[in-house]
Order: sequence, then structure tokens, then C-alpha cells
Amino acid sequence: MMQNKRPAGKYAWTATVGEKGQIVIPKQARELFKIRPGDTLLLLGDEQLGIAIPPKTEFELLGERIFGGNGQ
Repeated sequence: MMQNKRPAGKYAWTATVGEKGQIVIPKQARELFKIRPGDTLLLLGDEQLGIAIPPKTEFELLGERIFGGNGQ
């Protein structure tokens, strides 16, 4: 019998889009990535690859690069 084991640190979830275009992020994902009510999420889109929602730390790093918060 073949076992399907996901690689460490890799996850997949599903979300349903409501009538207003809203999605609910699964609880396990919210807990893992420390997503709280009121948080702002960055959605990146590519017509070929799809949509990505990077972790908040990436959003913060982007802001630092744009506004020079880390000396770069």
C-alpha cells in the first residue's frame, strides 16, 4: 500500500468563496500563520500561477524595502 505523506512544513487547505467574494481562512491556517481579526493580508496574483497569500512577515519586509525601514 502506497502512503501519501506531505513534506514537512507543506500544507494545503480549501476555502469557499461566499456571495460577497469573501473567503474564510481555515482555523489551522490562521493559527499556524498567526492571522488575527483585523489583520491585513497581501494577495499576489499571476494569471498563469494563481493567487498567493504570503505570510505577514513578507508583507512587513516589503514595506521595509519600499520605505527603507531596514537600511536598504
